Amino acid sequence: MADFSVAGRKFRTQADYRAALKDQEQIEAIKKQVDMAQPGEVLKLWVDISSGKYSFKTLVGSDFKEEISELAEKYKKQGYTRDSKVKTAKSKSSPKKEEKKNGKKSAKGKAAASLEDYDEKMQAEIKAVLKSNERKRKLLIALCSMIAIGCFGYYGVYYYFADRTQSDYDSLADLKGSKALAAPNVTIHYTDDEDIELTVLEEYETLYNKNKRLIGWLTIDNTEPSIDYPVMQTTNNEYYLDHNFNQEYDKNGSIFLDADCDVVHRNTNLIIYGHHMKSGKMFGNLNKYSSESYCKEHSTIKFDTIYEKGTYEVMYVFRSRIYNEDEVVFKYYQFLDAASEQEFNSNMQEMAALSLYDTGVTASYGDELLTLSTCDSSEEDGRFVVVAKRIK
Repeated sequence: MADFSVAGRKFRTQADYRAALKDQEQIEAIKKQVDMAQPGEVLKLWVDISSGKYSFKTLVGSDFKEEISELAEKYKKQGYTRDSKVKTAKSKSSPKKEEKKNGKKSAKGKAAASLEDYDEKMQAEIKAVLKSNERKRKLLIALCSMIAIGCFGYYGVYYYFADRTQSDYDSLADLKGSKALAAPNVTIHYTDDEDIELTVLEEYETLYNKNKRLIGWLTIDNTEPSIDYPVMQTTNNEYYLDHNFNQEYDKNGSIFLDADCDVVHRNTNLIIYGHHMKSGKMFGNLNKYSSESYCKEHSTIKFDTIYEKGTYEVMYVFRSRIYNEDEVVFKYYQFLDAASEQEFNSNMQEMAALSLYDTGVTASYGDELLTLSTCDSSEEDGRFVVVAKRIK
């Protein structure tokens, strides 16, 4: 088969090949007439090509037109016009001597022109371009500096809160079981159509007296950073998104129990929320349960209310999201109570279908459940969920 190649382009027919050869001949003729090192000549050539003075029929011509277009655009950005002329000198000296003589050289090895080589009009244009570029450079530096300061400030605040939060919770862990603020036999009179007298576990008396919104303590052993936090509860699910145990503003927030949950008249399912912090604090590492092997190593969750201790075994692990109110779909965050065995089993089937793997743990109507929920970046309004069954 004949090789119909011209200027790196291959053509299928002899007719196309001949047309490409004609384009190539025309290009070579143009290059003999036009000095590509002269911006003015290149700009004039581009005007001629754009106006149709030169006509090309193949990709060889198209490549040449694109080459001239890019070169002309480059010269325009440098401030050149069709009247611009650049002095060029052919030197017989060696490249090294030419470099020493002129100090700087262009990428193609030609001596760089100085400002004095241009006429007054061109000098004024060049100075205007240089002045504009300098303003842009300074503006860009100022903008980048502001962004850098903002980023450093953000990370500074982020890590300040992270360190402060860790320090605070370490102190709270030390207070668990402490007698520092304990009062013997702290009792709470819970009134809701009946008067119930509850006694706060001795282990949590000091912490409860420090903040009456304490509702329990959550622990998952051998986690790093450790999931070992007090659990708070208030009348809404907003406050503890950005407040800590000491009721101070804190980007880490707190671990908190859903406002509609009741640890006295026990719900079927208690839901606990926590932020997915990049530092790993709060529920930052809860998504490690996406690994079945990790789940097997951390299958037990301890959640004590301030009134009684509890141990749970992981049953389901799944991803979900916050849905629109009108969407008819299983919404795990609305499952607090099962009014019947049928309703309970239906919810279990929904969670089992979503679960990333089979833990082998199942639940029956009457069992008490615990759900841990945090944000998940896999989708918009995504959530990562771990559901466990109380075993003692």
